[in-house]
Formats: sequence, structure tokens, C-alpha cells
Amino acid sequence: MKETYTPTAGDARQKTTANRERTEERTGWEQRLENGRLTVQLPLPMIEALADTSDVIERMSREVGLLIAKAVLDDEVERKAGARHGRTPEAPYRWGCEDGYLVFGGQKVPLERPRLRQGGKEVRLEAYGRLKAPPRMEGAVDNLVVRGVSTRNYQGAVEGFLDSYGIRKSSVSRHFVAASAKQLAELCERPLSALKLAVIVLDGKVYEEATIIVGLGIDETGRKHVLGLWDGATESAETAGGLLKDLQRRGLDLEREYLFVIDGSKALARAIRAQFGADALIQRCQLHKRRNVKDHLPKKWQGVAEQRLKVAYGLREYEEARAALQKAVQWLRTISEGAARSLEEGLEETLTLHRLGLPDVLRKTLSSTNVIESCFSHVEHLTRNVKRWRDAQMVRRWVGGMLLVAEKKFRRVRGHKSMPLLLNVLCPQSAVAVRAVEA
Repeated sequence: MKETYTPTAGDARQKTTANRERTEERTGWEQRLENGRLTVQLPLPMIEALADTSDVIERMSREVGLLIAKAVLDDEVERKAGARHGRTPEAPYRWGCEDGYLVFGGQKVPLERPRLRQGGKEVRLEAYGRLKAPPRMEGAVDNLVVRGVSTRNYQGAVEGFLDSYGIRKSSVSRHFVAASAKQLAELCERPLSALKLAVIVLDGKVYEEATIIVGLGIDETGRKHVLGLWDGATESAETAGGLLKDLQRRGLDLEREYLFVIDGSKALARAIRAQFGADALIQRCQLHKRRNVKDHLPKKWQGVAEQRLKVAYGLREYEEARAALQKAVQWLRTISEGAARSLEEGLEETLTLHRLGLPDVLRKTLSSTNVIESCFSHVEHLTRNVKRWRDAQMVRRWVGGMLLVAEKKFRRVRGHKSMPLLLNVLCPQSAVAVRAVEA
């Protein structure tokens, strides 16, 4: 009859000791963990090699990282199970090792994981859970993708261990999907009640599978905040209304008055009035108006029309600017009826800031959607490696994540020192605005 052999915990300990000895023999390193402190000794030949090449230093730094990770695991095992061969009955007992990994430099690196058992169940090692935590890999992937490294080139962008894994395109894509989904959830769920907003800028960006409408807020100190985004088939009133309702759900103060800055979209204006009333202050983008008028004209008249509109919008007083625009309408009728009607449509809403009497610098800043167009430009640069937009959810994830990246670089708007004057117009009873204006 053939005898069978069952491995014991003692055999596992011998195997672990043998693995450690083989590692030290292969690398020439010796490590000791005493009183929670790791001591690493290098043989003389390796120390001499440090002067010859920097590559050795880089390789050693990675191996030291692995030694530290191993020492941290051994320390937790000793704290929970006690000294080897000296455990108490109520403490967990060692149960050999098994293959595991840690996340190191944006890669998964193989690492032997010690095991503990108690009462027939596995005892979890907290240190190992942190070393292999998915957010560590997701954060590394997101960090490189944001900096322009495509998922296809990720493997070549990270330099590390020969036996690392989890850095191929498919794996990197999964990690980035998880990371960007968390960022989108963070953006779409963060509360807005604490923001003291004075201006809300709305604009849309068209992608292959969806149109994304983004809300950007400017608070009473002139600082910009990404408020949220909403997707739809087009830049319709329903899509814009969905975004505005979501902002209200997350705490947008409906008792405050806001200045809304939009492009030439009638749908956005209609959605704002539906949510905030017919008297909502809306400033239409003057740059969009000038471009729309030029599009109706023959080339030989475009330069002249551009100059006349630029001069009209540059006038400080509302009555003067309005009169100059009315003259421009009459002149355009002699050239193109379509251009004249384009200028007439929503003309008063392009002069909202003139009526409010704001200083020149702040008026120029808020007279166009450039404050949000710069965000879209940053997002477009960060998403330049995307070759195909698969669906609306992918667009939302990428745009949401990149908007958060762009937000970290925001500065206060030009003319922010004049924000109290705008607050005094929007909220005449606001003590903060009154005190700021007096100062």
C-alpha cells in the first residue's frame, strides 16, 4: 500500500526559511528586523559597484523597497502570532506562505505573503491589504494617463521589475476605468451648499457619442469651481435643465441671485428661465455673437463688421453701446438681412453687464464664456490619446476626471477685486457685499 504524505506547518516554516536564505544568497543582502527596525547589510563588492554605475543604485532602491515591504509583513506576523516557536494557545499560528503581490511604482510585483490562521479561519494581514490595495494601482495609472501616457504605451513608460505584471493595455484600461469612475462620482456628488456663488457659466462640448454640458461657478472672491456635468444627445433645454436640477439637488442656494453666462444657445437661456424665473440675469457671450454675425457675411465685409461690433461692445456706458449696436444692425441690413437678424436676436442679453455698470476688467472677463472654454481646452489636451469614444458613459468619465485635474490649476478670474460690486447688484441686502464695497 502506497503511503501518502501530508505537509505540516513545520514544513511550511522550513520552506519559508529556505526561500529567505536563497534570496539573500542570490542578492548578497542580509536583513534583520529587531525591535521594529529594519537593518540591511551589503557585502563589500556591491558597495564598490555603487561608484561604477547609477543603474545599480536604481535597481537596489527597488529591491530595498521589497525588503521593507517584507519586513513590514514579518513584523505584523510577529506582533499577532508572537515569536517563532513561542506562541500562546490563544494567538494565531503561522501557516506557511503563498504567492501574492504588492503595487510598486505602478506595477504589480510578486511577493510571498505569510499566512496566519486561528480557529480554522484565515487571519487577515492589514499591511498586506494596504500594499496591494486597488487604489494604489488605480492612482498610479490615473497619474500617468493624465500626463499623456496612453494605456497602450503604459508598459513602456514604467521602468521597474522584470517579473512585474498588470501593466498591459487591457489591465491598465480596467484600472483607469475604475479610477475615473470614482472621480466622476466625486464630482457629481460633492455638495454645493457651502459655496458662495455669484456667477454660473454654462457651456456644452460635442463628442462622438454625447453632448456634455458643464457648469462652472465663480464665488464671491473670484475663485472658480467645477459644479457638475450632464450629458444628452444635443445641447437642448432638457439637457441643461437636467444639470440645473442636479445642482439644486446637491445644495445650490436657490435664495441667492446669480448671473448666468452662456453662449448664444437659446436652449440654455430657456432652461435657466424655467428653473430660476423669467427675471434671471443672463449674459450672452459677445464673442459668440460676433462670430455668428460674421458667418452670415461675405468675406470682404467680415473684417469691417468685426471691428464695428468690437468697438460697440467696448464702450463703457450701456446707452452708448446699445446705440452703436443698433447702428450696426441698420448697416448690416444693407449687406445681409441674415446678419442683421442674427445681431438683433438676444441683443439685450449681450449687454447685461453694461446695464449692471461693472468695471471694465470684470465686464470683459464675464462678457464671454472664455472662462469655461479654457477648461474644455485643457480637457481636450488631456484626452488627446483617446482614439474612439465608445459610449456616453466613457465620455462622462473622461471629461469628469479631466475637469477635476483642470480645477487644481484654476486661478481667480481677472477683475476679481471688483466682485463685491457684482454682489451688491445681485444681493443689495447682503452685508458682506456692502462692507466689501465700502472698503
